[in-house]
Amino acid sequence: MSRNAWIIFAVICAAVLGTLVFVARQNRIDVGDVNTNKIITASEANGNIADHVYGSDAGKTILVEYGDFQCPACRSAFPLLTLLKIEFKDDLTFIFRNSPLTQIHPNAKAAAAAAEAAGLQGKFWEMHDKLFEKQDEWASAAAEKRLSFFVSMAKEAGVKDIEKFKADIESKRVNDKITYDLALARKDGVNSTPTIFLDGKRIDSETWADTEKFKSMIQESINKHKKDDDKKAEKKADDKEKAKKEEKNKKSDKKKKEKK
Repeated sequence: MSRNAWIIFAVICAAVLGTLVFVARQNRIDVGDVNTNKIITASEANGNIADHVYGSDAGKTILVEYGDFQCPACRSAFPLLTLLKIEFKDDLTFIFRNSPLTQIHPNAKAAAAAAEAAGLQGKFWEMHDKLFEKQDEWASAAAEKRLSFFVSMAKEAGVKDIEKFKADIESKRVNDKITYDLALARKDGVNSTPTIFLDGKRIDSETWADTEKFKSMIQESINKHKKDDDKKAEKKADDKEKAKKEEKNKKSDKKKKEKK
């Protein structure tokens, strides 16, 4: 290749690379001001699809999982997390966010889209469970065959409108939701799955894999929040009683002045 040809080739490569960087920056969502230890409500940025919450949506103990439906480790963690979210459902807010590792799991994003599409018909958690329970059946499926697996699971999960489900899988709305979850994952420094946070603190795998130890941590958090709430309620009651006494004293002083 001549010198001029190399120069032209280099210019073209630089232009292509610049375009790719520009597009990537355009697609990157700014979540700098988002509190990831809170339930994220629906907005235009996330396709008007809020966080998926199991248990108490008013709980102060927050357990967040960033997961990948094709990830074997996420499949292994699934029974434990199911146990915990059911056992503590009255006091624990469990949030699942998508973090498909597409570089090593080619069907992960499609599976996330299937879960979100089912969610648009009120069946997110049912589809979430099916995807993990039947991971071995669809994980290695070719791209042209995986949809049939997802449709079959969606029917089992109780999704009624299958044509809508198939359309939603490919929709911008669902893609926006997954992209938004990935932005939250980047903010939280997620580089593997499952990544689990309890009250905003990242929990290492050795800890959460120890069922009794992890249950103890969750219970401690619940107890602490309840204790804090009791203190606040007690202070509020004391302040109310103090205000009543002050008001009573003011009225008493006023009567004394009127008698004089």
